[in-house]
Amino acid sequence: MQNYVDYDAVELAAWVRRGDITPLELVDAAVARIEMLNPEFNVLAHSRFEEARSQAKELSGTNAGPFAGVPCLLKDLLPYPGLGCSMGSRLFAQYVPEESNPYCTRIDEAGFLVLGSTTTSEFGLLGSTESLLHGITRNPWNPKHSALGSSGGAAAAVASGMVPLAHASDGGGSIRLPAAACGLFGFKPSAGCVVPAGPVHPLFAPLLAEHCVSRTVQDSAHFLSWMRNDSSKPVESPVSRSLRIGVYTQTLVGEQPHAEVLEALQRTVSLCQDLGHLVVEVDAPALDGRALSDAFFVLAGAAQAGMLATMEGLLGRPVEYHELEPFTWALVEYFRGKPEDTVMHQLASMEAAKHTMLSHMKAFDVLLCPTSPILTPELGFLSPELPYNDLIRRTEQLAGYTPIHNMVGCPAMSVPLWQSQEGLPIGMHFAALPGQDDLLLALAYQLEEAAPWPKMPELLVGS
Repeated sequence: MQNYVDYDAVELAAWVRRGDITPLELVDAAVARIEMLNPEFNVLAHSRFEEARSQAKELSGTNAGPFAGVPCLLKDLLPYPGLGCSMGSRLFAQYVPEESNPYCTRIDEAGFLVLGSTTTSEFGLLGSTESLLHGITRNPWNPKHSALGSSGGAAAAVASGMVPLAHASDGGGSIRLPAAACGLFGFKPSAGCVVPAGPVHPLFAPLLAEHCVSRTVQDSAHFLSWMRNDSSKPVESPVSRSLRIGVYTQTLVGEQPHAEVLEALQRTVSLCQDLGHLVVEVDAPALDGRALSDAFFVLAGAAQAGMLATMEGLLGRPVEYHELEPFTWALVEYFRGKPEDTVMHQLASMEAAKHTMLSHMKAFDVLLCPTSPILTPELGFLSPELPYNDLIRRTEQLAGYTPIHNMVGCPAMSVPLWQSQEGLPIGMHFAALPGQDDLLLALAYQLEEAAPWPKMPELLVGS
């Protein structure tokens, strides 16, 4: 198992089916790597190593499930029975769910061996994984930099070779941004195309997508195929026709990308043209990004206020200040200061933005832009203890492109095609109309074949 990190999940599962390796050998290899690297990168929220070993001993290569014997990690927002689910919050530090849900049932039926859960920002609210409960998660490409978030623990775990893929979720860029920062493939499926996960606040359910981060397109495609409602076959080959691709640079709040990001985008345009696609420069979608940001965070505040009321009823006491992070309290107070009809108006504004974006997309097979307009920031850029207004403005800057695709419910992906002068990955973002997941994955295969990216930071190769 010295070469454990050289193979993706699909390949490891094939080894198990052939009897070349055992599930227990894979679990032991993954646990050894986690124990070696987690002190440096801090990706693990909760573990169940011995339970996974026991499951591995009962598993054989003939077991049903396309990923039988493959170790994986789940994001600390997904309730998996018997595994701590603190949601990055001190308020839920002791919470251990007892019941499963359709998404976790599919994880088990796939044959995955769940080793534990990965760190996230509190309730997935911030785009950097630096919670006051679990501490700072570091980027394997440069530990001084953020792994971003909220799926930062998942991205750092895969980028460092602890597991070949890890569950992640995306409500505004939380799969795609960490994938871009950590040099991974990050795919957000169309809304509603996968089996449902745990309970989600109704205000956020339409925005949230469950999937994974992976080093290869193949793993993401096969994972999506298994988790889909329709059990369709996985996409396995590159796109075979010329696509009409619209490219734009301006963010939702009217800013232009960093010079190195813009250069990477231009290289992506040239790559797509060389592959036979028609790339057309277009204006950015005509959206009021700051208004959409306000709508998003008002809804987040409403959801957190509802959670507080529920928890105070269960606890029989007020939630104490130290049990939540300052940013979460600030969101709740911001919402409480709004008129009673605010939520209704914000939902209406998001629905209008959805239709504007859909109209913008219909002229193209795919829209292209950077995943983030800025280079991956150093740790502390989105610390939950910073002033509320600073965090909002910095979030708008970091997630300058991604949130609208959650509002539309369309598939979108970050592809780690390039690196900055400092050696940090730069992701390129592609989106298609709702339901066109397979088209995006086929394009991703083509890009991966034409411009293969490093599967791991050079310093960790062979470690």
